Amino acid sequence: MADRQRMAEQEPIERIKNFSEVALGFDDKTAIIEAERCLKCKNAKCIQGCPVGTNIPLFIDLIKKGDVGEAYFEIRKNNHLPGICGRVCPQEEQCEKLCVRNNPRAGGAVSIGALERYAADFAARTSMNAARAVKKNNVKIAVVGSGPAGLTVAAELAKNGCGVTVFEAFHKAGGVLVYGIPEFRLPKKLVQSEIDLLSELGVNIQTNIVIGKTIFIEDLMADYDAVFLGTGAGLPVFLNIKGENLNGVYSANEFLTRVNLMKAYEPNSATPVYVGKKVAVIGAGNVAMDAARTALRLGAEEVYIVYRRSRDEIPARREEVHHAEEEGIIFRLLSAPIEILGENSHVAGLKCVSMRLGDTDEKGRRRPVPIEGSEFILDCDEVIVALGTSPNPIIRNSTSIIEFDKRGTIVVDEHFETSKEGVYAAGDAVTGAATVILAMGNGKTAARAMMKKLGVAAE
Repeated sequence: MADRQRMAEQEPIERIKNFSEVALGFDDKTAIIEAERCLKCKNAKCIQGCPVGTNIPLFIDLIKKGDVGEAYFEIRKNNHLPGICGRVCPQEEQCEKLCVRNNPRAGGAVSIGALERYAADFAARTSMNAARAVKKNNVKIAVVGSGPAGLTVAAELAKNGCGVTVFEAFHKAGGVLVYGIPEFRLPKKLVQSEIDLLSELGVNIQTNIVIGKTIFIEDLMADYDAVFLGTGAGLPVFLNIKGENLNGVYSANEFLTRVNLMKAYEPNSATPVYVGKKVAVIGAGNVAMDAARTALRLGAEEVYIVYRRSRDEIPARREEVHHAEEEGIIFRLLSAPIEILGENSHVAGLKCVSMRLGDTDEKGRRRPVPIEGSEFILDCDEVIVALGTSPNPIIRNSTSIIEFDKRGTIVVDEHFETSKEGVYAAGDAVTGAATVILAMGNGKTAARAMMKKLGVAAE
């Protein structure tokens, strides 16, 4: 039996010059070889690891038999964004982690994510339409936010006959899928194609509407049978150190939004983004990797990842770290920023202190401890802060009918219903910044709960 197959990729020396996808996907032959590695376990643990419950052995078996279109339809039964999930889901921590072949002696876990992407890309190439006519009912649902949770809820409701209106604050639907993840990891044309399928299901998407400013939740409750909040977590977190107000300091959220949604990488963009010669990115999650690799493609000569823990604690996917290192990103580990230095109101360096790992904290990770007298200055002229995000306070500040916790996240019950009956929430607005697939899984649970309460029979 063959070992785990690898996807072809652009060479690092070429890809740092463009925003085209890095991973190129499986060809037909490679997909068949990989599909044949699946053992079709009777009690498939991989399904247990999938937040949306995709029948993984079944769709892989269909690929093995050459029925790629049927494999795509099988995936779509549970996952309305397969092309997206095949690219950005952390399968190594979910379905693939539970694969019985997930050890070197068995050749490694079956590449479930790559096969999911293969099926979705096949459907896109052959213009397969997953939408179908459904019998409409009289239930009307308002969905606030068009990120992974909102899109999943909208699709689940629409395919079961509900009338769904999605309200999006930006001028383009997709949430973090369009503004937070770079083109070289998730092509925006692909995101739009999967959103278009929702429109074909009858979902009405309205953009440039900020709930809590343009319209209030109370207004939606008067016009709809239920309301779902999938407003995400778009408020950046900063270090609160001296110098964060200097020119040349970005949050990763602002940096990536300008580049992705406003196409600031284009020479004549109306919203250009400053990129220094030497860029320091603070943090080591997936967003930090995205920001660092984007800065490199925009012309930075040197890009640093500054992280206060060691390599073993890096939260980003291994694949993203590997790609970043291949592209020449420099990792300054066990280093904590303590001040951003300035000259003429602009970034002129980053003062850091070296760290060592001490005792474990409440999360089981070893706590970073400053080493006395180890301060040093990292030469840079731009700083991007990628330390995570929290929910935008607009909803919290505009209504008193919903309960929030001390982190600013929405409090929900096991059905994802908020303290206000008929108002549901899921995704990063509830969990804090998390994964695309977790937001989708929770959104699917919320949609099913809404339908049950409103008397809508789910297929």
